[in-house]
Amino acid sequence: ALCESFQRIDAARRDISLSYFEFGTLAAIDILQRAQVDIAILEVGLGGRLDAVNVLDADVALITAIGVDHTQWLGDDRETIAREKAGILRAGRPAVCADPRPPASLLDTATTLGAPLARLGEDFTVKREGSQWCWQDAQSRFADLPLPALPGEAQLDNAAGVLAVLAALRRRFPVDTVAVARGLQTVRLAGRFQCLSGTPLRIFDVAHNAQSAQALAANLAQQACDGRTHAVLGMLADKDLAPSLAPLLSQVDCWYLAPLPTARSASVARLRAALATGEVDAAIPVGGIKSFDTVAAAHEAALSASSDADRIVVTGSFYTVAAVLGKDV
Repeated sequence: ALCESFQRIDAARRDISLSYFEFGTLAAIDILQRAQVDIAILEVGLGGRLDAVNVLDADVALITAIGVDHTQWLGDDRETIAREKAGILRAGRPAVCADPRPPASLLDTATTLGAPLARLGEDFTVKREGSQWCWQDAQSRFADLPLPALPGEAQLDNAAGVLAVLAALRRRFPVDTVAVARGLQTVRLAGRFQCLSGTPLRIFDVAHNAQSAQALAANLAQQACDGRTHAVLGMLADKDLAPSLAPLLSQVDCWYLAPLPTARSASVARLRAALATGEVDAAIPVGGIKSFDTVAAAHEAALSASSDADRIVVTGSFYTVAAVLGKDV
């Protein structure tokens, strides 16, 4: 189906130049249309305003946590990045923001467009009650819900945003509490604090910016570990390296650095330099940083150095995780 869709796009584009991502986006839209799906959920992968997915006028738009990433394209502060993300909003169509501290630029854009924006903590609320939680807005309520199967406090905000989307579509696509609970219990997402059982425990997380690294560090802190933590790390050169590594220093005992299998990779020297800045360097023991030619070699070294009580974290990029799992993430 994908190849056939690419052929249709190639025939239709004539002399219009398309990137591979634009080909893929159009192919996805073509396949979804031909399948006559009831609902299509599409992720905007880079910002919003200029992303190929934004060619569609969504019935409802969801903006989750707004962090600082892809700064060469989106800007280097949350206000500027939020303005780019607000590019997915449409006049008169509902939108949801699951960031508890939305930048003013997002709110201003929604107001200017006339896009009704439901905000976490303002228009819908979350109340955690032990191992359960409750979601509520002015018109509906989901009570006694199980916590999301995905670990981390941020996942509760994400889930709350999804329920706000369902609320915005409640008249066209009603979803009951039983279905919501089932979704929360069965949700899976490869490479997001993905734990592989066995000894030592291995954890795969694609965290590659300060915000996601903070979430990873919090998850590691909450997880019991009687031994040491070994981190296999590879990152892209265009990431803000030192701020992305700083949150993990209190959780990692030994670092195994490697380049990624892409021209965009940060060198091992740059990773070492990022770990040697200010307070970051002070937290690393002598001999706590090791260098390797490949992620696979770094992972093997971490395995060899680990006891059954230790844990290994593979992180820094989708490329890093995929290099060990042996598949795309």
